[in-house]
Amino acid sequence: MSQIRVLSLEVEDAPNTLTKVSGAIRRRGFHVRGISVGPSRHAGRFRLTLQVDHGHAEADQVRKQLERLVEVVEVEDLTGDEVHSRELVVANVATSDVDALVRLGAKVLSGTTVEFSGERDEVGAFIDELHRHGIVDVARSGPVVMRRA
Repeated sequence: MSQIRVLSLEVEDAPNTLTKVSGAIRRRGFHVRGISVGPSRHAGRFRLTLQVDHGHAEADQVRKQLERLVEVVEVEDLTGDEVHSRELVVANVATSDVDALVRLGAKVLSGTTVEFSGERDEVGAFIDELHRHGIVDVARSGPVVMRRA
């Protein structure tokens, strides 16, 4: 049975790190649903968060493959853990009436450009709402996930 798995990696900030990580994922046939990369709390490293669509056994195999890469310092499978998870969407809409979007929790950046952040499903629902307002352009981030303290 397939499901969305959440993997959090701490990796060295080195040339070709992302290429090596994506190669390990590709070889196992994973479908990447979301990805985000950002700095970690350690200098010279960054945090890579992946949402991948595959079953449990395959996730264990790809985790082992990732752990073998020299550039990978740590791999955590956060699937099923209590986590904070956010995605961000920034959109230009065709209408100047953005009040309805603000009532849904959007923030107006300027004119008809809005931003919204939330859980994956909330962001998906917000994008559905954007279609009713006429999307001119939209950008959506990958997941930012952290285990709850």
